[in-house]
Amino acid sequence: MSLQVEKLEKSMAKLTIEVSAEEFEKAVEKAYQKQKSKIQIPGFRKGKAPRKMIENMYGKEVFFEDAANIIIPDAYEKAYDECEEEITSSPEIDVVQIEAGKPFIFTALVALKPEVKLGKYKGVSIDDVPVEVTEDEVAAEIDQEREKSARTVSVEDRAVQDGDITTLDFEGFVDGVAFEGGKGENYPLTIGSGAFIPGFEEQLIGAKIDEETEVNVTFPEDYQAENLAGKAALFKCVVKEIKVKELPELDDEFASEVSEFDTLDEYKADVKAKLEEKKAKDAKNAKEDAAMAAVVEAAEIEIPEPMLATEQKRIFDDFAQRVSMQGMQIEQYLQFTGQTKAGMIEQLKPQAEQRIKSRLCMEAVAAAENLVASEEDYEKECQTMADVYQLEVEKVKEMLDENAKKSIMKDLAVQKAVDFIVENAKVKKATKKKAAAKTEAKAEDAKEDAEAAEKKPAKKTTKKAAKKEDAE
Repeated sequence: MSLQVEKLEKSMAKLTIEVSAEEFEKAVEKAYQKQKSKIQIPGFRKGKAPRKMIENMYGKEVFFEDAANIIIPDAYEKAYDECEEEITSSPEIDVVQIEAGKPFIFTALVALKPEVKLGKYKGVSIDDVPVEVTEDEVAAEIDQEREKSARTVSVEDRAVQDGDITTLDFEGFVDGVAFEGGKGENYPLTIGSGAFIPGFEEQLIGAKIDEETEVNVTFPEDYQAENLAGKAALFKCVVKEIKVKELPELDDEFASEVSEFDTLDEYKADVKAKLEEKKAKDAKNAKEDAAMAAVVEAAEIEIPEPMLATEQKRIFDDFAQRVSMQGMQIEQYLQFTGQTKAGMIEQLKPQAEQRIKSRLCMEAVAAAENLVASEEDYEKECQTMADVYQLEVEKVKEMLDENAKKSIMKDLAVQKAVDFIVENAKVKKATKKKAAAKTEAKAEDAKEDAEAAEKKPAKKTTKKAAKKEDAE
């Protein structure tokens, strides 16, 4: 196999890959052996017709397409390894020559790692992120735990109130006619959850058990069922059951049940310590993100479209895998959310662009400041991975080939670059007023999370992995 690399504009390149005539002939024979059982020739039992007879009947090119599909993945992978340029996209394949007795030639149009012109990266300005934990935040965190430990109790001596958990029968009518999908029996509905269309749940407040209540609503103009969008509807509802949540008392007994501590004071102290740890981690991440964003803003980078498209697909595939791990196929998720694969991938474009630019800028900073990972850094990373997966560190090392090690070392160098720009950043201290506002907002968010919980019924690809993905 031979390789020629032609650099093009906008960080693109054309790889011309030539495979010998002998290798192409082997691929054609392999294609024949694979396909012959499916071909029927008069005078021969199925699967027994000689290759020349098949080629005489259907043309010498009958197995060429399959042969090309056999050759291209391996040939491209070899070219990928030989290429001294850093390829950053899946290839766009085009067959140039495919003839019997001649070399097989194809091209692969790929994106290369673009040039980065760094602007200011030392002394960028970022906001300070307070890590103080307030008593309100501790209380909100504990309230969420109380919600998890709450029990439901039936109520029979009063009408429905906001926040009640009801069991409901209902049937909807438009212009006096019942519509499909508008009927439900023994349906669980928490009043105020916003699970039904606007105005529905509020009209159930005051309803009594086993008495019919009429609810008048108008479907939103953008309602998913087009035949109902914007139309007025009447729902006849019967509340079958009312339940309320009873929160456990906030005392030592509660603390001992939900934690390893015997007293409420000890439990509160532990909650505060964990919140402080989380806030410190969040603050570190926020500073890193702000510093990287500032460096990216000051840099000049032109990302080739194929590189961007590859990253968008990679993010989508990672998301699909996470959805699958939760027991749902991506097709189901798209159906439930009313999205298409193409539409979702397009929405990922800004995220993919920011991710690529951040990575490229940090690699450029690492190169400019000669920041490299040491063997000691690699050993520590392997130990961290071993701890996460509960394996012996030597076992982890055995699982990592040379390409994986290079990728990890590169990631570690990038993290050193991130640390460098944060350490050299100018941190603007938040005023007391701003800090108080942020703290109050955090507490309010925690409170809203607790209320929502009461109302309620997402890697860096190694070069080896990228090669397989690119060739597919």
